[in-house]
Amino acid sequence: MANPPHGGILKDLIARDAPRRSELAAEAETLPAVVLSDRQLCDLELILNGGFSPLEGFMNEADYNGVVENLRLADGNLFSIPITLDLTQEAIDEAGIKPGARITLRDFRDDRNLAILTVDDVYKPNKEKEAKEVFGGDPEHPAVKYLFNSAHAFYVGGKIEAIDRLMHYDYVGLRYSPAELRLHFDKLGWSRVVAFQTRNPMHRAHRELTVRAARARQANVLIHPVVGLTKPGDIDHFTRVRVYQALLPRYPNGMAVLGLLPLAMRMGGPREAIWHAIIRKNHGATHFIVGRDHAGPGKNSKGEEFYGPYDAQHAVDKYKEELGIEVVPFQMMTYLPDSDEYRPKDEVEAGIRTLDISGTELRRRLRTGAEIPEWFSYPEVVRILRESHPPRSKQGFTVFLTGYQNSGKDAIARALNVTLNQQGGRSVSLLLGETVRHELSSELGFSREDRDKNIGRIAFVASELTRAGAAVIAAPIAPFEEARRKARELVERHGSFYLIHVATSLEYAERTDKRGVYKRARAGEIKGFTGVDDPYEVPVKADLTVDLEKTNVRTAVHQIVLLLEAEGLLDQL
Repeated sequence: MANPPHGGILKDLIARDAPRRSELAAEAETLPAVVLSDRQLCDLELILNGGFSPLEGFMNEADYNGVVENLRLADGNLFSIPITLDLTQEAIDEAGIKPGARITLRDFRDDRNLAILTVDDVYKPNKEKEAKEVFGGDPEHPAVKYLFNSAHAFYVGGKIEAIDRLMHYDYVGLRYSPAELRLHFDKLGWSRVVAFQTRNPMHRAHRELTVRAARARQANVLIHPVVGLTKPGDIDHFTRVRVYQALLPRYPNGMAVLGLLPLAMRMGGPREAIWHAIIRKNHGATHFIVGRDHAGPGKNSKGEEFYGPYDAQHAVDKYKEELGIEVVPFQMMTYLPDSDEYRPKDEVEAGIRTLDISGTELRRRLRTGAEIPEWFSYPEVVRILRESHPPRSKQGFTVFLTGYQNSGKDAIARALNVTLNQQGGRSVSLLLGETVRHELSSELGFSREDRDKNIGRIAFVASELTRAGAAVIAAPIAPFEEARRKARELVERHGSFYLIHVATSLEYAERTDKRGVYKRARAGEIKGFTGVDDPYEVPVKADLTVDLEKTNVRTAVHQIVLLLEAEGLLDQL
């Protein structure tokens, strides 16, 4: 078996602290607790089971600065990604967190106590420096966006004592800790193991790549996909694991094993590739495949790659001796139809005909139901992907209408609801502003904060219904651009979102107001009324703009239907 990294010690905290489990569990009940987020739980799990060896806790300031500045922990060990516990000032004050304090780390999903952290320090990181040094600094990078938009202001460092492992209910038999995976390899008699990192479904090219790597090094294959947090928009891990399970029999008998990695990826390119190599060495791999644009997030809004195609390979190669795991660099595989085989692109002679299907093209074919050829993927893989990616005409979507009170948005929403129900094919849900206010947000007022909460609730409901395949029609006033942007982001995790600006003028909406609400607002009887004593921010980029001062409800609905039909979301009208 491969030796554990960093002086031969695998820091399995769960095994180390097992004799004191009862004592630690009792103490945890008496301590202030911090409830961890999804990402923090992913990090904690790999600290506890040794996947992040040599770490024994969340990084203190000295370790953090060393990693950010020169990929070194304070003791000199190589580590390339900051593993930090970010908290708000409020949480720190509430739990009395300060050097020497002991706090319980708790799972938000089931309120189980998982560990006790003894605080080394509380520090405010230089996020600008972290963003630049670790991820390259592009503000569109997902890790940079997370750092500035989601991560809290303070980091808490300290070593951890383990109470219990995280509880999973999916694919339990495939969730190996590093120690368990090493024992499994030993049972199988494997001494050379090539690990393959993936966050995407695998197709024929991936199978050929891994088999080539294993044969060239007389090794076996560990398919080690990430099932923690990946890039927003990635295919869910349930679908991906079904694909990996279907693909496994396509390997020569006994060549490959599947194990799941509960990692929260940062999409950090070169830095992440080094991190991945450390993690795979901890899990017992002797070799690690680093492909083109390894762990890169793709392109920014200017169409530029965040990292060079082989930056990750160069970074890992720089530290290969210290990493103690042999890096297997691979270029992209391409299909040669005339010989019915896959080869790395750099091995294809000039003039040889090749075929490729990009990720974008694959998603298009899944979306439209177009053919996915057998040279690209296996029928069993395609079948699983099609089950999870119904054709556009069966996918959920949200139509989000925004405009002044009495702009006509409610009338358009009701008419669109009738039209889509008449056509059939999917359930239709109508979320009118006043209805939502009465049923979901009755305690909210009309301050900026309360308006944003209201839109957030509408977006959450719309996103869940969209995920379930429904057509959702939402028609709040939604006066603020930022709230509308967040609503779009939330819904687009699960389906399409169309912002319809009902641009009927304030003057017209007020002049035709038969209910007299504008009159009451002008008289001061209603406070915080959009257009009177509260602003309305015109959408910067609506998918469609309609104006009932210039057209009628029927025409506006027809325009929306044509938009949906052009996007393939409706069956032929």
